[in-house]
Amino acid sequence: MEIRRFGIGHRYKDGPPGTHGVEGTPVHADPRGAVAELALKANAAMAPHSNPNLAYFLVIEGGGFVQVGDERARVSAGDAVVWPPDVVHAAWTELTPMRAIVVEFAPEAGPGEVLHLEPGPNAGVEADRGDGELAPKPPVMPPNHTSPEQEPW
Repeated sequence: MEIRRFGIGHRYKDGPPGTHGVEGTPVHADPRGAVAELALKANAAMAPHSNPNLAYFLVIEGGGFVQVGDERARVSAGDAVVWPPDVVHAAWTELTPMRAIVVEFAPEAGPGEVLHLEPGPNAGVEADRGDGELAPKPPVMPPNHTSPEQEPW
């Protein structure tokens, strides 16, 4: 039996690139996908970015806001948000913290291409596309973006 721990006392203090006020714990990562716990403090943000994976952002405690493409919504515990592949998405909080489980499903690799999601402090944030080099998924700002209320970036 294998037990993997996450939550308080097990989180990396520095969240994925493009975040502030976010801590996380990778729970699982392999070529098929990744699972991680994220804890967003009050006034935390995961800047708009995209990646090739289908992801589910499962809010398990607290609440905040999410963005998918041009849509923005308030979310709270019990909400599951679908982040489609290659679509800009983000999450942030204001006065209250939020905890979420992120489940990413890797796209099918093309001929001769293998996607490896490496476990570690940035599991699901960096991908090895078979050339041995890890490439971070940089934040992508939406075109003509200005920051109205409820957007920390």
